[in-house]
Amino acid sequence: MNTVFVDVDTQLDFLCPAGALYALGAEKVAPALAALTSYAAEHGIKIVSTIDAHTENDPEFQIWKPHCVAGTAGQQKISLSLLEKRCVIPNEGQFDDAAANASQQVIVEKQTVDPFTNAHLVSVVQSLHPCRFVVYGLVTEVCIHHAVLGLLRHNPTVEIVTDAIRPFSETAGEQAIIKLVAAGAKLTNVAAITG
Repeated sequence: MNTVFVDVDTQLDFLCPAGALYALGAEKVAPALAALTSYAAEHGIKIVSTIDAHTENDPEFQIWKPHCVAGTAGQQKISLSLLEKRCVIPNEGQFDDAAANASQQVIVEKQTVDPFTNAHLVSVVQSLHPCRFVVYGLVTEVCIHHAVLGLLRHNPTVEIVTDAIRPFSETAGEQAIIKLVAAGAKLTNVAAITG
């Protein structure tokens, strides 16, 4: 079974208490993120990561407070979610198919909560011929929600690693999980994935 890990927005502005758009308790999932990243590295599993890469006056800041501005410390991914052989795919312009295929981690930039607004993401997903997506990261009721719904359109097997995600609001996070399961997603945990 060709498994692809999908690491959603594991960036300092969401994960660190001093971050611009911190999800309460998000730092507690750091060991889970490290375990999943290590497992992927050891077993040759491709990781597709999404990251916010906003401009200083990004339209999204009318909804959310400014966060993950490109080039700032807060926009960086937490180091334990990075693999050595990686490439970054910007939202606009061309990207190198060969570099993406040769990398163990493909990092897809986005400017909205829906990672599929990066037109390259569909090509990346299709090129991997996945049978199963394993999704984790931040934030449950926002970017995880959009990522899972988008992935379900491309593959019916999408699993959410419940102990490697965090919401902004526990209630909203729980409601999002209920909706995602109703849409076809399955729930799992780090032990089941790495066991």
